Amino acid sequence: MSYEIAEALLKHRGVTIEQIADIVYQLQKVYHPLLQMDECIASVRAVLRKREVQYTLYTGIALDELAEKRQLPQPLQAIMEADEPLYGVDETLALGITSVYGMIGLTSFGYLDKKKMGIIDQLNHKGNGIHVFLDDLVAGLAAAASARIAHDNVDAAQYPDKV
Repeated sequence: MSYEIAEALLKHRGVTIEQIADIVYQLQKVYHPLLQMDECIASVRAVLRKREVQYTLYTGIALDELAEKRQLPQPLQAIMEADEPLYGVDETLALGITSVYGMIGLTSFGYLDKKKMGIIDQLNHKGNGIHVFLDDLVAGLAAAASARIAHDNVDAAQYPDKV
């Protein structure tokens, strides 16, 4: 039940599992040339089935929604509206998702936080909504799902120049 709620909440905020899986595919295709999109979708769903991941999503998305409704206390409201670069709580929350899959998840998250691929970039630049947490949560989901695939890819040693 929680998985369905988490997926519906993402969809309500404009994010699909397929959009996250596309980022996973972009991260892993270099190391896993036979990778198929359905494997990426399955990996995102596997990460999203973890209750701790669901709780992290619920928390971050609720804060974004409260900020949109201007219901947060000051100075937090102003910080969220400005998406202050030194806030960092959004990244800290998202790192909880990546930590489940070790250092690969952490480094992939850092890369995505800077690169802003796909839906992450769209969320980061969306003009009529506050996505302070959601863009990082999506990056965390993609990084974790990517790391999950990397951990299962025993053929990665065939591509030492890519690793």
